[in-house]
Amino acid sequence: MKKGKTSKQLERHFKGIANHHRIEILLLVNTDDQITVEGIAQSLGSNIKTISEHTRRLVQAGLLNKKYQGRTVAHSLSPYGRMLVGFITTFQHS
Repeated sequence: MKKGKTSKQLERHFKGIANHHRIEILLLVNTDDQITVEGIAQSLGSNIKTISEHTRRLVQAGLLNKKYQGRTVAHSLSPYGRMLVGFITTFQHS
Protein backbone atom coordinates (compact mmCIF):
# COMPACT_ATOMS: atom_id res chain seq x y z
CA MET A 1 0.00 0.00 0.00
CA LYS A 2 1.30 3.46 -0.95
CA LYS A 3 2.15 5.66 2.00
CA GLY A 4 0.72 9.21 1.96
CA LYS A 5 2.60 12.42 2.49
CA THR A 6 3.51 13.47 5.99
CA SER A 7 2.08 16.67 7.42
CA LYS A 8 5.55 18.23 7.10
CA GLN A 9 5.66 17.43 3.36
CA LEU A 10 2.15 18.84 2.89
CA GLU A 11 3.18 22.00 4.74
CA ARG A 12 6.08 22.51 2.30
CA HIS A 13 3.73 22.35 -0.69
CA PHE A 14 1.04 24.56 0.84
CA LYS A 15 3.55 27.18 1.96
CA GLY A 16 4.80 27.16 -1.62
CA ILE A 17 1.45 28.49 -2.84
CA ALA A 18 0.76 30.77 0.12
CA ASN A 19 1.15 33.95 -1.96
CA HIS A 20 -0.96 35.46 -4.75
CA HIS A 21 2.11 35.97 -6.98
CA ARG A 22 3.02 32.29 -6.67
CA ILE A 23 -0.51 31.18 -7.48
CA GLU A 24 -0.49 33.42 -10.57
CA ILE A 25 2.91 32.00 -11.58
CA LEU A 26 1.69 28.41 -11.26
CA LEU A 27 -1.41 29.15 -13.34
CA LEU A 28 0.69 30.92 -15.99
CA VAL A 29 3.29 28.14 -16.20
CA ASN A 30 0.41 25.70 -16.58
CA THR A 31 -0.62 27.50 -19.78
CA ASP A 32 2.90 28.32 -21.05
CA ASP A 33 5.26 25.43 -20.32
CA GLN A 34 8.99 26.28 -20.52
CA ILE A 35 8.42 30.00 -19.81
CA THR A 36 11.35 32.06 -18.52
CA VAL A 37 11.43 34.43 -15.54
CA GLU A 38 11.45 37.33 -18.00
CA GLY A 39 8.36 35.94 -19.73
CA ILE A 40 6.59 35.46 -16.41
CA ALA A 41 7.44 39.00 -15.28
CA GLN A 42 6.25 40.46 -18.58
CA SER A 43 3.00 38.46 -18.59
CA LEU A 44 2.17 39.36 -15.00
CA GLY A 45 3.45 42.95 -15.18
CA SER A 46 5.83 42.40 -12.27
CA ASN A 47 9.46 43.05 -11.42
CA ILE A 48 11.95 40.38 -12.55
CA LYS A 49 13.58 40.25 -9.10
CA THR A 50 10.22 39.66 -7.42
CA ILE A 51 9.28 36.93 -9.88
CA SER A 52 12.72 35.35 -9.56
CA GLU A 53 12.31 35.06 -5.78
CA HIS A 54 8.83 33.59 -6.09
CA THR A 55 9.92 31.03 -8.70
CA ARG A 56 12.84 30.10 -6.43
CA ARG A 57 10.39 29.41 -3.60
CA LEU A 58 8.13 27.38 -5.89
CA VAL A 59 11.11 25.27 -6.98
CA GLN A 60 12.12 24.84 -3.33
CA ALA A 61 8.56 23.72 -2.52
CA GLY A 62 8.77 21.10 -5.28
CA LEU A 63 6.07 22.70 -7.44
CA LEU A 64 8.17 24.02 -10.34
CA ASN A 65 11.04 22.51 -12.31
CA LYS A 66 13.89 24.55 -13.73
CA LYS A 67 15.73 23.68 -16.93
CA TYR A 68 18.81 25.66 -17.90
CA GLN A 69 18.94 26.62 -21.56
CA GLY A 70 22.13 28.61 -22.09
CA ARG A 71 21.72 31.89 -20.23
CA THR A 72 18.00 31.45 -19.63
CA VAL A 73 16.06 29.19 -17.31
CA ALA A 74 12.82 27.58 -18.48
CA HIS A 75 10.18 26.71 -15.89
CA SER A 76 7.66 23.91 -16.00
CA LEU A 77 5.27 22.40 -13.49
CA SER A 78 6.40 19.41 -11.46
CA PRO A 79 3.92 16.55 -11.01
CA TYR A 80 2.93 18.02 -7.61
CA GLY A 81 2.63 21.45 -9.21
CA ARG A 82 0.17 20.02 -11.75
CA MET A 83 -1.87 18.48 -8.94
CA LEU A 84 -2.01 21.76 -7.04
CA VAL A 85 -2.96 23.71 -10.18
CA GLY A 86 -5.84 21.26 -10.61
CA PHE A 87 -6.88 21.87 -7.01
CA ILE A 88 -6.58 25.67 -7.39
CA THR A 89 -8.63 25.63 -10.60
CA THR A 90 -11.34 23.48 -9.05
CA PHE A 91 -11.42 25.59 -5.89
CA GLN A 92 -11.43 28.80 -7.94
CA HIS A 93 -14.55 27.79 -9.86
CA SER A 94 -16.55 26.30 -6.99
